[in-house]
Amino acid sequence: MITRTIPLYEDRQDVTLTAYILADSAELLNGRKRPAVLICPGGAYLSCSDREGEPVALRFAAMGYHAFVLRYSTYYRGKPAQFPPPANLEVNPNSVHPGPIRDIGKAFLTIHAHADEWLLDTDRIAICGFSAGAHNCANYAVHWHSPVICEFFGAAPAMFKPAAVVLGYGISNYHLMFGETTDPLAQSLADAARVAFLGTKTPTKELLDAVSPALHVSENTPPTFLWATAADQLVPVENTTRMANALAQAGIPFEAHIFERGPHGLSLADQASAGSLFEIDADAAQWIGLADAWLKKHLALTLPERPAWQMALLAQ
Repeated sequence: MITRTIPLYEDRQDVTLTAYILADSAELLNGRKRPAVLICPGGAYLSCSDREGEPVALRFAAMGYHAFVLRYSTYYRGKPAQFPPPANLEVNPNSVHPGPIRDIGKAFLTIHAHADEWLLDTDRIAICGFSAGAHNCANYAVHWHSPVICEFFGAAPAMFKPAAVVLGYGISNYHLMFGETTDPLAQSLADAARVAFLGTKTPTKELLDAVSPALHVSENTPPTFLWATAADQLVPVENTTRMANALAQAGIPFEAHIFERGPHGLSLADQASAGSLFEIDADAAQWIGLADAWLKKHLALTLPERPAWQMALLAQ
């Protein structure tokens, strides 16, 4: 495996793309190109979670995908977030919409630029996100072809098109971002996330509508895999069901899994990504295997029936 971290902007070190590129050989794909998965960790647009980055990338790599972790624009500029967040945050213009979805677009351009070197199939790039990262991916999935991406970078829509989307416990309707809560810690996190992503604690209905992916699903939205837990007390599971309904109404292929138990932020839900026993749940951990099976319907490797050495023997 080749690993490499690439800053996406010359004047910034906080937005990076870390590549996990599977090495090739005559016994493997022998020069054929692999599909890829681009991962956006969560973190309330305040920071990017380590638990939802490299452990997930390594799992996708084990499935046969080139994997990438995008550390997109967040409030704390690549540094760990403060919890609880301060009451009076100043606006960081880099993390405010549409900055984070443009970072995904920039990552796509970077991947395209290295596709031949990395033996990567640019027609089969999936995006995968968790929590705020899932919102970022969903937001990108409904806007990748729009002027906010294409005209901004001056490139054709084909350069930005994702082949599939995997969303874990994400926000699809920003009116439901954190639900109604009387928990002061949850409220402070909700307020900080709004400042980080929307630039204000009190966004207008029009702004909330604009950043609610479930309201913008169209025929251009890629096939989507959704998963969440019914017990999530931070991001209501209704975000997932509303996204599923929007996909169904638009005729977009999708698969959805709601697990009964498990807190917010499970990532892989096993010891590969857990920092405590609280972040392990055997039932919810099934999502990655289900996603693997689903992705094979859309991004499966193109393989010969027999290895080259057997074909050579048969030809004699």
